[in-house]
Amino acid sequence: MRANYCTVKGNGESELIIQKSRFLSYVSRAETEHEALDFIQSIKKLHPAATHNCSAYMIGEQDGIQKANDDGEPSGTAGFPMLEVLKKQGLKDTVVVVTRYFGGIKLGGGGLIRAYGRATTEGIAATGIVERKNHYLMKVTIDYTFLGKIENEVRQSCYPLKEIMYSDGVDLFIYVPVEQLEEFRTWILEMTNGQGELSSISDEFLEFNT
Repeated sequence: MRANYCTVKGNGESELIIQKSRFLSYVSRAETEHEALDFIQSIKKLHPAATHNCSAYMIGEQDGIQKANDDGEPSGTAGFPMLEVLKKQGLKDTVVVVTRYFGGIKLGGGGLIRAYGRATTEGIAATGIVERKNHYLMKVTIDYTFLGKIENEVRQSCYPLKEIMYSDGVDLFIYVPVEQLEEFRTWILEMTNGQGELSSISDEFLEFNT
C-alpha cells in the first residue's frame, strides 16, 4: 500500500520576466513517465518558436524516475535546478516545463540557475499542492435506532461520510485514514454498544490542500 504523499493539484502555469527574458512555467501531475513526456511535448508544440523548453519530472513512490533536460541552456543551469525544486518541496508524480523566450540579455550560469529555480517555484505555487492520504472506505451497518446519533457524530468528526444507504438496516460508507482504522473501529463499537458491523470496501487516496 502506497504511503501518503504530496503532489501538485492539477495543471497550472505562471509567467516571470527577468532581464527582458520571458519564463513561462507549466506544471502538471504525471503518474507515469509516458504522461510526463506527453506533457513536455504538448508544451513544445505550444511554443515552437521558444528559445528553450526546459523540463524536469519525478515519478514513482520512491522517486525512481528523475529526469532533467536543459534543452540547449548551459549544462546544469536549467533542468537540474528545476528538479531540485521538486525534491525540496517533496513533490511526487510531478512534471514541470519552463519555456524561455530570450530577451537579449545573458544571465550567466548563476543567473540562469536562479531564474529557472524561481520560475519552477512560482509555477508550483500557482498550481497548488495537495497531500494524498490513503483511506479505507468502510461500510458501517447499524440498526435504525442508532442512525441519528451515529450520523451526527460522523458528520462532526474528521471522517468523511460518502453516503448512506437504507434497507433492513442502515449502511454508512465512511472514509477512514489507514492509520486510524483501529481507533475508528473502537469508536463505532462504543457508540453502538458493540452492535455495529464494520467491513472494508476498498482503499483509495483522498486529496487535501496543504
